[in-house]
Amino acid sequence: QVQLVESGGGLARPGGSLTLSCVAAGFAFSRARMNWYRQAPGKERALVASITDIGNTITYVDRVGRFEVSRDNAKNTVYLEMNDLKPDDTAVYYCHTRLEITDEEVWGQGTQVTVSS
Repeated sequence: QVQLVESGGGLARPGGSLTLSCVAAGFAFSRARMNWYRQAPGKERALVASITDIGNTITYVDRVGRFEVSRDNAKNTVYLEMNDLKPDDTAVYYCHTRLEITDEEVWGQGTQVTVSS
């Protein structure tokens, strides 16, 4: 069964850190480009960061290096490390990929991140 399962969300103080994890199953994870999206209340889902099959990364929502995406192919897991969190980072964070042959989109169930003092 193809699935993505996120974990690691929660409540963080401004300036704090969280690391999200996404465990994949049912497809060739090592060959897949993996993405993190987020959706804040009242806003559209937005692409946060991507990592290619060979580990090249792109971060879309932050220009000062607060977010870092990484992967461990041996564990079928992709991570999103978030530092210096701000209230505007509050959102549901989703793991995402497209299947290699069918190009079907696969989404995780999401994990809530709340940044508040």
